[in-house]
Amino acid sequence: MSDATAKRPGQVYLVGAGPGDPGLLTLRGAQVLARAHVVVHDHLAAPELLGLAPSESRKIYAGKVGSRHALRQHEINALLVSEALSGRTVVRLKGGDPYIFGRGGEEALELEKAGIPFEVVPGVTSAIAAASAAGIPLTHRDLASQVGIITGHERPGKEASAHDFGALARLGTLAAVMGVENLSGLCRSLVEAGKDPGTPAALIQWGATGRQRVAAATLGSLPGEAARAGLGAPALLVVGKVVGLRDRLCWFEKRPLFGKTVLVTRTREQSGRLAASLRELGANVLERPAIEIKPISPNPALDAALGALSGYRYLILSSPNGASIFMKALFGRGLDARALHGLLIAVIGPGTAGALADFGLAADIMPSRFVAEGLVEAFSGLPAGRALLARASEARDILVEGLRGLGFALDVVPLYETATADWAGLDPSGGEGGGLGDGDFLGGVDLATLTSASTARGLAEHVPADRRASLPVVSIGPVTSMAAIALGFKVAREARISTIEGLIEAARDFLAPVHP
Repeated sequence: MSDATAKRPGQVYLVGAGPGDPGLLTLRGAQVLARAHVVVHDHLAAPELLGLAPSESRKIYAGKVGSRHALRQHEINALLVSEALSGRTVVRLKGGDPYIFGRGGEEALELEKAGIPFEVVPGVTSAIAAASAAGIPLTHRDLASQVGIITGHERPGKEASAHDFGALARLGTLAAVMGVENLSGLCRSLVEAGKDPGTPAALIQWGATGRQRVAAATLGSLPGEAARAGLGAPALLVVGKVVGLRDRLCWFEKRPLFGKTVLVTRTREQSGRLAASLRELGANVLERPAIEIKPISPNPALDAALGALSGYRYLILSSPNGASIFMKALFGRGLDARALHGLLIAVIGPGTAGALADFGLAADIMPSRFVAEGLVEAFSGLPAGRALLARASEARDILVEGLRGLGFALDVVPLYETATADWAGLDPSGGEGGGLGDGDFLGGVDLATLTSASTARGLAEHVPADRRASLPVVSIGPVTSMAAIALGFKVAREARISTIEGLIEAARDFLAPVHP
């Protein structure tokens, strides 16, 4: 960085992360996350959103739960200023909307005072999202033409509430964010101000996420109902006749996997489609990669193979990770797809074919069975020739032995190693799942997904041996199933077709079977 650049402050983005569902982040929010040097994130921002930032960016947890603060507000303000003054692009990732009871205004004023350029990226506030997911429209032309949004948690030290409960009692709909701690007081104050105690009311915990829970009653009886249901923070209070529409409009909780928690163990780079599909089915998804991929570097064997591609007749890629790493290495040498001219490219299944397609290439050979044995069968009718197999360093030898047995001259180049992912320090707030580092999360997980034998081995490192049989898993195929069973897991379902779609169907079949 030049001296001139160092003197120029970086940009700060105050980004609303939405209510907890990563799919509700705005497009602009995703764009600025993609170029962040530093991300300062809150407790209520979905942990999965951190994966949108560059892997090398610093992630700093600044959340608070109740009275426990990772950083005090003045410390957060100072952090944003100091990082920006160092010339870095900073994203302040805040739950909901930055300006709706999120102290975004305070942070923006500190940045303005320091002369630091900033942009506010609005987010979907929980007051709207949670009510919608609970089947409650905040306005309805026959029931409520006004809506008021207040905080149920006012600044400590105030002698009296700043709320005009007389005015609030006359509103068609009232929504109170952070409404659980003072729930009884809020309901009592509204009744004392003239609100009919029989008015429909609801408390929504973890709204618009797979953990959503709702207590619906009347204004007078809601505190007791919420206590009996065990609802806690974060929660939204909604009061008004529109709450009566919940039974008819509650689409969110009718999805097939609602109320189920699914642990996704695939690498973070690859988990997106699987996690998103499970969320669309209503599941509470915990993305906890069991393994991490470590490309071998330096890799003289790969360098030699890339320099001698014209001498091969076949290129064999046995995993999506392998396909991606191989193509990036090819491009990194200043080459492109033309360097593969004349080669027949074989892949082990549609996932690997999809990774190859990301680089504009189509596979020539794909077996009907998406395992190493199936790929050997696919080669059994092809003319023998020299082949390059680019794969993980610890892969099974079935493919190597099978192809050499068929007369193929095979060069094997390891591209990457897999290592157990470290969960220590991952989502220090506990996120939606709670502490996952010591196996205590098992009681809350209904199912884990395994996409390879290596993910089974990685998960086993995090789950005590005597508790593995109590964790049902769905497996993408027979090789993964055998590895999981050998490690002591219970394979509840195996995908009929070894694809992500097959795995999703297996998960749905186990968690929400359709009975004739």
